[in-house]
Amino acid sequence: MTLSFYGRNAWWLSTGFILTLGSSFGQTYFIALFAGGFRTDFGLSNGEWGGIYTIATIGSAILLAQVGRLADTVPLGRLAVGIVLAYALSACLMMMATGPVMLLVAVFGLRFCGQGMMSHISMTAMARWFRANRARAVAVAVLGFPVGEALLPLLAVPVIEAFGWRVSWGFVSAALLLVFLPLVLLLMSQGRTPQGEGGGESAVGMGGRHWTRGEVLRSWTFWVLMPGVLAPPFIGTAIFFHQVHVSEVRDYPLATMALAFPVYAGCVVATSFLAGFVVDRLGPTRILPVILLPLGVAIAVLSLPGGVSIWFLVLAGAALTNGMMVTVGGTLWPTLYGTRWIGGVKALATSFLVLSTAIGPGVTGALIDLGITFPQQALALSAWCLGMCAVFAVVAPRLSRELPAAPTPQAA
Repeated sequence: MTLSFYGRNAWWLSTGFILTLGSSFGQTYFIALFAGGFRTDFGLSNGEWGGIYTIATIGSAILLAQVGRLADTVPLGRLAVGIVLAYALSACLMMMATGPVMLLVAVFGLRFCGQGMMSHISMTAMARWFRANRARAVAVAVLGFPVGEALLPLLAVPVIEAFGWRVSWGFVSAALLLVFLPLVLLLMSQGRTPQGEGGGESAVGMGGRHWTRGEVLRSWTFWVLMPGVLAPPFIGTAIFFHQVHVSEVRDYPLATMALAFPVYAGCVVATSFLAGFVVDRLGPTRILPVILLPLGVAIAVLSLPGGVSIWFLVLAGAALTNGMMVTVGGTLWPTLYGTRWIGGVKALATSFLVLSTAIGPGVTGALIDLGITFPQQALALSAWCLGMCAVFAVVAPRLSRELPAAPTPQAA
């Protein structure tokens, strides 16, 4: 039955995957590959480059909260095409940047279109197109993230070395126009009604109704959940951003630390698929209390003295939490608030997520400048995660009682 589900829905699952894979050019790990070229050509210090990146990311989060609502009123296929075109223009602007101002505008465009809107459209589509098997659909769609993390740096680094960073961004623009744009036009030419899954409009949320974004903002549920939902992107981005710092203060070889990333990607993939099956059967609210537990334990381990194996444990724990969170994050909001206005609701949640990825490196970096190393900050970050586990344990049963009866997962 499971294989039948994937086979029958391969077209729409591929759409979600392509959109999340396409988001890679706007993700931190990809843009960071060009940091050396930016600093050298524009005479930027590490702090100045970090400031540009933070300002651009915060700006993209603010815009996303507004533009993301278009997913409720504009057909997703048309919206995706417009975003890919703007995305390619941003990459082209990056290629032609002559100074810090143009660099900031280009980074803003890449973050908004890539990390923001491409991811947002993918998860909105999965929320709309699936109901009973929504978590398994999300688990497939989010594979684009680890696939990009595993492949694109391997492809980009030799291209940058051979052609330089400017030409490399020209290749990115061309890839978006010649590869991703035709794929989006093809894959999103067919809409989908979640047949056998209860129908799209009947996918109501708590109280048996569809919640508007204003109602969500006035609800205690959203504000209680957000501190826990934002912990993985805040902490995870800080871990990646400060890996060189960790290498220096712990005397870990960077080349050895790099070997942990395939482990990380593999754990994310395996955990997201497993979470897909569990969430479809139990619902996203019931596993909330355990989501942050692996990250909370793993980041605490970083505070302990020891060899480079600690780094592998940290990334493995982060991967377990992120694998669960990407699946739960794609199903939690439509489950709680319904699908009618899900574009606006998810845009709100995604904008907070993007904002957390901007603030995380900045806050932890400022503490490092004050003499508090990242490993020394680890216990406070762990307490954040474990404290939210306790909050979720109290809140999750109440949320579950407010939900309508869930449809049984089917093959269709």
